[in-house]
Amino acid sequence: MERQRIAVAGASGLIGRALVRSLTADEHEVVRLVRRAAKSADEVCWDPGGQYVDAAGLAGCDAVVNLAGAGVGDHRWTDAYKKEIRDSRVLGTAALAEAVASLDTPPRVFVSGSAIGIYGDTGDRTVDEDAPPGDGFLPSVCVEWEEAAAPAQEAGVRTVFPRTGLVVSGEGGAWGRLFPLFKAGLGGRIGDGRQYWSFIALHDEVAALRHLIDTESLSGPVNLTAPKPLTNREITAAMGRVLHRPTLFPVPASALRVALGEMAGDVLSSQRVVPRRLLESGFTFAFPEIEEAVRAAL
Repeated sequence: MERQRIAVAGASGLIGRALVRSLTADEHEVVRLVRRAAKSADEVCWDPGGQYVDAAGLAGCDAVVNLAGAGVGDHRWTDAYKKEIRDSRVLGTAALAEAVASLDTPPRVFVSGSAIGIYGDTGDRTVDEDAPPGDGFLPSVCVEWEEAAAPAQEAGVRTVFPRTGLVVSGEGGAWGRLFPLFKAGLGGRIGDGRQYWSFIALHDEVAALRHLIDTESLSGPVNLTAPKPLTNREITAAMGRVLHRPTLFPVPASALRVALGEMAGDVLSSQRVVPRRLLESGFTFAFPEIEEAVRAAL
């Protein structure tokens, strides 16, 4: 591949760190967006809350990748934290999209993060990118998140929305919290365990993001999930097999609601999401099965 200059917002997060490692290993020039004054040529100052981006720092970039956003599961969903979840995504995306659109020579592609949370609770129904948004807080945030990229689209920049599923990694995210419990023999199904979890190995997440950057035919929403979603009960059993630990400690739905409040509804919801457009574009998963993904994370 030709050496590219790629700007990454959210470079300090779980996916951002892994993407930067991958791009740097292949000798691409990575520019990180930082929330302070830039200290070197590979940094660009931005303030997502204040909707400011030093657009001059994006000049010459072939791609801009936006992975920034407050962690959905980092805190209990108070009104203040729900506002932070929304604003960190919507305001930051709008600022980046406007900066991209303002450039005399804009990047070839704007990869603007999203999530499968846009579909809401799909129950046993399999959904792909053609499914409409669901109801509730996370679907509404995801809709606004994607709409905020409109300035880049209107400027003619190919814009892709990677709708990411549950990333299997020991480095952070939801799975980063599960691993210690299962390793200690304290893992178990959540609720009745019948809800579908649409997962993706961190390795495949990064490879898919790079595929979106390089595949000119892709724009709009693209689901980043493994091809076969599994129920929480099936995933719990797989975790036990790989880690050689019992999985005898289920978390009752009632206890989860007490502990997490409103967020418990999304933890207990079912999302059976498939990556139709990713597969149709020729992408190949390295770790399509859950046991492979868990072993890769270890």
